[in-house]
Amino acid sequence: MTEKTRKRILLMYITKVSGHRQATLAIQKALRECDPNVEAPAVNGFGYTYPVLERVINQAYMSVIKRTPKVWDYLYDNPKVVKNTQSIKNFLHKTSHKKVSRLLTRHHPDAIVCTQAFPCGMIADYKRSHQLNTLLVAVLTDMEPHSFWINEGVDYYVVPSLDAKERLIAKGVVPDRIKIYGIPIRTQFCAQLDKKPIQERLGLDGNLPTVLVMGGGQGLGPIKGIVKSLVKVAMNFQIIVLAGKNPKVLKSLKSVVKKSDKKILVFEYIKNVDEIMEISTLIITKPGGITTAECLTKGLPMVIVNPIPGQESRNADFLIKHGIGIRIDDTRDIGEEVELLLRSPERLEAMRRAAFEKAKPHASLDVARMILDQIDAAAAHV
Repeated sequence: MTEKTRKRILLMYITKVSGHRQATLAIQKALRECDPNVEAPAVNGFGYTYPVLERVINQAYMSVIKRTPKVWDYLYDNPKVVKNTQSIKNFLHKTSHKKVSRLLTRHHPDAIVCTQAFPCGMIADYKRSHQLNTLLVAVLTDMEPHSFWINEGVDYYVVPSLDAKERLIAKGVVPDRIKIYGIPIRTQFCAQLDKKPIQERLGLDGNLPTVLVMGGGQGLGPIKGIVKSLVKVAMNFQIIVLAGKNPKVLKSLKSVVKKSDKKILVFEYIKNVDEIMEISTLIITKPGGITTAECLTKGLPMVIVNPIPGQESRNADFLIKHGIGIRIDDTRDIGEEVELLLRSPERLEAMRRAAFEKAKPHASLDVARMILDQIDAAAAHV
């Protein structure tokens, strides 16, 4: 294969430990499965163009959602905020052009795929300013889009559901440019696994329910409070806690685990989440986009706790609307509500079916095939 015919796709995300990056890597892997000769580098779009600003904004964001979540709730997708920050967004886009130009010169991409709104807007602005014909695909990693995704110059939007498509259409996006493929996740989640060997390896009882507690890659949320509420329940069940990259959570759980009669397994950041979800009866978690997509694919009923205002709250609304999850705002009520669910197999089964109905397990491959087909179609017209 010559350099001319080799396909080049530039993938852009923001933040190393994030759902945006996980989705990017899932698309990257799918592209290589579809075409082993494809070039598909992944770049942190914000870190590349504004490395200092990225760190400052990320720290500010984490501080706001932890200390004053109502502020973020006000800011998120607020039309007034969107309008008032337009000049700042335009400034960042324009001042990024020199670095974007160097990036595109280095990679000569046939297509650019963005899993976060900032690099998507940045590339869209560059496309308009430089009359660039490169295919630009925006891939949403939450159940509903926000206004910062809307940019002239985006060729296709990949969304997780009909609800999301209708929301984009209401914001003025042409329907033909919207593809309902789902949120890209690792293809390993598609496989139905044999539970028994996984349970045996972990020392779990296959006859007992298993409750999974997660706080995303960064171990966010009241994980200790959730576990303390669960261990108070007289009903016998097992607990698995995925603490992510949060050493404070690991340390705080040690005393709870020692005092409990229940089987409790606590893990840090792991790569076999698909196996853990396979053997779980239900999950207690924050509804991040990637976690939500993974749970849907595994048909896992969701108990939603303390969603981050904005994107996670909208994900929670979607899950509740479709009968996939329930929301509990007071951590002290977790144990009682989980016991009610575990004692209601019919309800759990209904939630499982609803999750499978909304799942898009092959999103990564569908996105990859669409991109490669569009590149082929463009080449045929040259």
